[in-house]
Amino acid sequence: MYAFISGRVVAKSPAVVVLDNHGIGYEVHISLNTYTRIQHLEECRLYSYLVVREDAHILFGFADEAEKELFVHLISVSGVGPNTARMVLSAMLPQEFVQAIIMEDEGALGRIKGIGPKSAKRLIVELKDKVGKAGHAMLSAPDAGNTARAEALSALVALGFSRPASEKAIQKAAQGLPPGTPAEEIIKLALKNL
Repeated sequence: MYAFISGRVVAKSPAVVVLDNHGIGYEVHISLNTYTRIQHLEECRLYSYLVVREDAHILFGFADEAEKELFVHLISVSGVGPNTARMVLSAMLPQEFVQAIIMEDEGALGRIKGIGPKSAKRLIVELKDKVGKAGHAMLSAPDAGNTARAEALSALVALGFSRPASEKAIQKAAQGLPPGTPAEEIIKLALKNL
């Protein structure tokens, strides 16, 4: 129903952002991945997906179309609802998730809160064909939106640090750094804050 919503950021948290679009405040549920990409913006555009339930209409927002597409694929899997899909996209970057599906890495998927061994197998079986061709393109093409901070976050999570702690450390490390600072420099400074 809504392809995207652009507006001024009125309020934001790691789970929800409120966008003011011409006097209407849209409450949009987001992943940590999206929050990382918009946390310092005063205005933004979120690609959206409306989930209609018997008791509520919930708007989910994504920093890019690739993340939205993965969300749609995830909720198409039996037993995976919108909140679990958002949890998956909060635990892994879209490229990491696609790689885990393509490589059939049940262990990486099983470490996500709310995804057990059976769910990890089901995700691989049901999504491998869906994300296959597009996924290989996503992994091989450079992601223009992938900032040095996102790369640093991915690296710290891969090293075993928790995502929230890594985000705080990166945010503290990046204060005062000039734009274009390489991910390696941000990682070095963030490690001092962990």
